[in-house]
Amino acid sequence: MTIKGGSDLLREQLDIIYGTYNKKEYIHPDPLEFLDNYPDPGEREIAALIAASLAYGRVDQILKHVALVFKIMCQSGHAFPLDSYPLNAYLMQNKNENIADDFRHFKYRFTKGEHLVYLLFGIKEILREFGSLKLFFLNAISPEDKNILPALTRFIQKITAGKSTGNLLADPQKGSACKRNNLFLRWLVRKDAVDPGGWDEIPSSMLVVPLDTHMHHAGKILGFTKRKQADMKTALEITEGFRELSPDDPVKYDFCLTRFGIRPDMNFNDLETIIKKIKGGVSDET
Repeated sequence: MTIKGGSDLLREQLDIIYGTYNKKEYIHPDPLEFLDNYPDPGEREIAALIAASLAYGRVDQILKHVALVFKIMCQSGHAFPLDSYPLNAYLMQNKNENIADDFRHFKYRFTKGEHLVYLLFGIKEILREFGSLKLFFLNAISPEDKNILPALTRFIQKITAGKSTGNLLADPQKGSACKRNNLFLRWLVRKDAVDPGGWDEIPSSMLVVPLDTHMHHAGKILGFTKRKQADMKTALEITEGFRELSPDDPVKYDFCLTRFGIRPDMNFNDLETIIKKIKGGVSDET
C-alpha cells in the first residue's frame, strides 16, 4: 500500500464512502437492478449470469438488451407453464430448438444470437445435472483454492463445453480480468444493501474484484497497483490491497468506489482529494 501506517485511516474513510454510497438509490443505472425482479435464489442466479455477461458497452444499451432477453424468456409464446419461476421454466421446459429460434436474431455489439443461445444451453445443462449454478460452484471449489478463480475456470469450461459463447464469458486461465464473471460472483456471494446474495455457503473472502476502468483507476489512486494493463494480475493486486483492509470481504468497496466513475454527480477527483488528505495526515504523524 502507498499509505504506510495509514491503513486505519484509509479503512475509516472507505467505510464512510461505503456507508454513504452503498445504497439501493445509487444502483441505477446498473444491470444489478434487474436482480430485484427475481427474489427466488434459483431464479436470481440465472438472471445474474445473463445480466453480468451482457454488461459491456454503454450502460443504456446494456439495460435495453438485458431487458429484452428477460422479456423473451418470461413471455415466450411456447406452450409450457411459467408458474412463478419463468427463467428456470423457460430453460428446463423448453426445447433447445425453440430457445435457439427465440434468439436467432438477437444481436448486441459483439454478441450474436448463437453466443447467447450457447450460454443458455450451458446454464440449462448445469441445472439439469446439479440442480442450480450454486451447487455446481460448491462442488467445483477445492479446499486448496486460495480464491474463487479455480472454481470459476471449471464453471466456464462446463458452460462452454467446446461451444463458442463469444465474449460473454472469459477464461481466467488466459489472463483476462474476467470483470463480468467476477461481478456475477460479487452479486451472488456478497449480501448487503446493494448485493442481493443467495450463495451464502461461499465465503466473500474468496472473491476477486471485478476489474473495469473505474476500479483500475481507484486501485491506482489507493496505491494498490501501478500496472497499466487491466488484466487478472492487476485485479489480484488490487484485491490484495483491499484484503489488507477487509480480509473477510475484499470486494466490499467495489460498488461504492466505482460510483465515482459511473455517476455524473460523482468524480474521481473527489476520491483523489480524500486520499491526499489521508496521506498528508500520515506524513504529519511520522
